[in-house]
Amino acid sequence: MSKRHWSIFLVFLLSLALVAAGCGSSQQTAQPANVIKIGANFEMTGSNATFGQSAANGAKLAIKEVNAKGGVLGKQLTLVVADNKSEAAEAANAMQKLVTQDKVVAVLAPIASSSVIAAAQVNQDNKVLAISPTASNPKVTVDPATGKVREFLFRAAFIDPFQGAVMANFATKSLKAKTAALYIDNSSDYAKGLGQYFKETFVKNGGTIVAEEAYLQKDTDFKATLTKIKAKNPDVVFVPGYYQEVGMIIKQARELGINVPFLGGDGWDSAKLPEIAGAAALNNTFFSNHYSPDDTSSAVKTFVENYKKEYGQVPDAFAALSYDATMMVIKAIERAGSADPVKIKDELAKTKDFPAVSGSITLNATHDPVKSAVIIELKDGKQTFREKVNP
Repeated sequence: MSKRHWSIFLVFLLSLALVAAGCGSSQQTAQPANVIKIGANFEMTGSNATFGQSAANGAKLAIKEVNAKGGVLGKQLTLVVADNKSEAAEAANAMQKLVTQDKVVAVLAPIASSSVIAAAQVNQDNKVLAISPTASNPKVTVDPATGKVREFLFRAAFIDPFQGAVMANFATKSLKAKTAALYIDNSSDYAKGLGQYFKETFVKNGGTIVAEEAYLQKDTDFKATLTKIKAKNPDVVFVPGYYQEVGMIIKQARELGINVPFLGGDGWDSAKLPEIAGAAALNNTFFSNHYSPDDTSSAVKTFVENYKKEYGQVPDAFAALSYDATMMVIKAIERAGSADPVKIKDELAKTKDFPAVSGSITLNATHDPVKSAVIIELKDGKQTFREKVNP
C-alpha cells in the first residue's frame, strides 16, 4: 500500500473511531436523560452505620413508590448513595463527589449535624440543595459566623432547642426531677447543643444541674466518670449522644448501681442499643424522637406496613425522616416543573403543611420544620410510645 493510500486508510479508521465514540456518547447520555438523580450522603459504615442504613432504606422506599406511579416529570428517579463513613471529613468528600461527578439535582444530607456542617460549603459553592433527614443542631441551617440562613441547606427534623426543652420539661414535669447530671459527647455538635438547651430549660423550670461531665466518641470505658456522677446523686442523667456510646454508658452505669432514669435524644434510636446496653439495663430510660411506629395515624400505619413488607423490620425514626425528606424533595421537583437544582431549592423552601409520616411539616424562614415530638420509653429493650409534645 502506498503512503498516500495508507494515509487515507488511517483517516478512514480515525473517522470510524470518532463516529463510534459519538454513538457511544449518545447512548450514555440517552439513559440519564430519562432519569433524575438524587444523592444520599449517609453514614453507611462507621459508628453511626445503623442510622445511615435506615435512612437509605427510607429513601429507597420513597423513590420506589414514586417510580411505580410513573416517576416525576415523566422520568424515573434513582438514588445515588455515597458512604461518609460516619466522619465529618468524609462527608465533605462524599458531597463533592455527588454534586460534581454524579451530577445529582439534590442531596439527602448526612445524619449527624457535624457532618452536614462540614459539607455545607460544597452545597453552597455548587448551588445544589441538601436536606438532612435528622441533623438537629441550629448551625446546620444558620451559619453562626454570619447569622445568615444557609441558602442551600434544609432539614426534616425538629431542632435541638425544641428537643432539649422537650426532655427538660419531661424530666421536671413528668418525672418530677429536681436535680440532673449531664454527660455529653464533647466531640459532637449535636450532643453539645442538646445538652445546652436541656440545661437552660431544666434550670428555668427550677431544677439544679449537679454534675456536667464529658466523653468523646469511640470511648469505651466510662466508669470513672460515672462514679463521679453517682456521688452527686442526681434524680436523672441526661446523655444526648449516639447509640454506640450511650449503650455502653447505661450498661456500665447500671453495673455501678446507678438506677435513676437516663434521658436522651433521637441519637438513641437504633436496634443496636439494646444489644449494647442489655435490655434490662434500659428499663427506666427515655428519649425524644420524631415519630413512633405505634402512632395510630393513617400515614404512620401505611408507612410502617410498606416498610415492613419491603425490609422485614419495623422502621425507626431515621427511616421515617429520610422517607419524609425524600418525598419533600420529590414534591419540590414536581412544583418546580424542572430538574434544575436552584429551582428545586426555591420550591423546597416553600414547603407548607406537607403531610409527612413524622407529622405535618412547614418549613420556617430558617429552613427548619415546625412539628411535634414524641417521648419514647424503653421497656425490656423495646420502644414504647409514652407521649406526644406539640411545638
